[in-house]
Amino acid sequence: MANTGAKTDQPGEKRASRRSSQASSQVLVGLCDLFKIGIGPSSSHTMGPMTAAARFITGLGPTLGDVRRLQATAFGSLAWTGKGHATDRAIILGLAGQLPETVTPERADLLLKAIDEAGAIAPPEGLPIPFDARRDIVFDKSRRFSRHPNAMLFEAFDHAASRLVSELWYSVGGGFVELDGAIISTTPKIVLPFDVSHASELLALCRSRKCSIVDVAAANEDARRPRAMTYKAIDDVASAMFECIERGLAAEGELPGGLRVQRRARALFAKLSRGSEEKGAASNAAIHFLPAFAMAVNEENAAGHRIVTAPTNGAAGVVPAVLRYYRDFCAGSDQGGIRRFFLAATIVGAIIKLNASISGAEVGCQGEVGSAAAMAAAGLVAALGGSNEQAENAAEIAIEHHLGMTCDPVGGLVQIPCIERNAFGAVKAVAAAMLAMQETESHRVSLDQAIETMRQTGADMNSKYRETSRGGLAANVPEC
Repeated sequence: MANTGAKTDQPGEKRASRRSSQASSQVLVGLCDLFKIGIGPSSSHTMGPMTAAARFITGLGPTLGDVRRLQATAFGSLAWTGKGHATDRAIILGLAGQLPETVTPERADLLLKAIDEAGAIAPPEGLPIPFDARRDIVFDKSRRFSRHPNAMLFEAFDHAASRLVSELWYSVGGGFVELDGAIISTTPKIVLPFDVSHASELLALCRSRKCSIVDVAAANEDARRPRAMTYKAIDDVASAMFECIERGLAAEGELPGGLRVQRRARALFAKLSRGSEEKGAASNAAIHFLPAFAMAVNEENAAGHRIVTAPTNGAAGVVPAVLRYYRDFCAGSDQGGIRRFFLAATIVGAIIKLNASISGAEVGCQGEVGSAAAMAAAGLVAALGGSNEQAENAAEIAIEHHLGMTCDPVGGLVQIPCIERNAFGAVKAVAAAMLAMQETESHRVSLDQAIETMRQTGADMNSKYRETSRGGLAANVPEC
């Protein structure tokens, strides 16, 4: 049986970052780790639990034949906002062997209905196992874990109700999951040619080798797969982002969950388009489209549809919105620029994840929308041909002006304030890039300093403001 390492943390307790002590020994995550095609509404509360449950059931191996009951317990943030984030649905789908990158929303609905009607889960291999979500999925709001707020305990029992296997998992943001402290990755263990751990090291490396941060990121991706496959992955992710924007701009109606939030991206885009036709495409009109693009993605996410985690679902609208801004409104935009955008965004996101967090349950929304804005800002500078120093400065500016942002979703749903928050994150990302590219002297605050400040701020943040829906807007805005 796994040691759960249960610990009751006091609200607002300062918690040392596991990354600060391990940064030098961990490998930077890659492009396909940060940008994953999956389903909404949450990377940490939907995609992570689904992945963990699927790996638990698959890992049972021959023991699966002896299992007569399964139980999953969600703790911390997963318990407080699990219902609104569809954590229960995700766990059931995972135990049925489904994964977020392959299951479609339509397939998920059919499977959940069949499991509910049969009162049993059919794992990928083995006989159906009796399952009642009302009994076998538990939301424990009292126990906390010092390792990470998003903890899950999966248990399998035999016919005599004896526990066969027990595993403790963590969903650490962005769809990443950990078991007993080991990061579970879709990529094999690799040795990167440039495994830098801080932005200062990255800039120094680029100066010594007279190369760009895009070159460094590309070389690291080359250690994972051939360059042609990396470019294909980028092209596929970019296409998925553009398609998601188009779906969101075409959809209308009320989002699920009970808050009665209406989709707004379609009407906003139509109004902006009419204004452009009437007045001409003024140079300052381009940025006005960013909120429509970002909101289109996050409305799709809130509906549980297919999106790209970038680097989380809750912040999934920022990078696509800025990417489309580059494609549609920036002179000279091309496929090469899009690829530079993603490579620069990847290495910035990897450094942030290594030294701080991209999890709202761990550091608040500054770690989600703030990280996404930093990635998008650096990516835009790279796509436009800016310098390494300008890209680093853009990422720093974006993080700096998201510091202290709480994660307090009303009703535990990724709607208020999350949808509009992505719109602001996209605008801030473009503003950060524009400011950085106008700089003629070295800037005062470094990206490393901003990242460390974000980590410390998240550690100091009262736990009720870290994705529990117990404070902030969630506590002051009526749900109906």
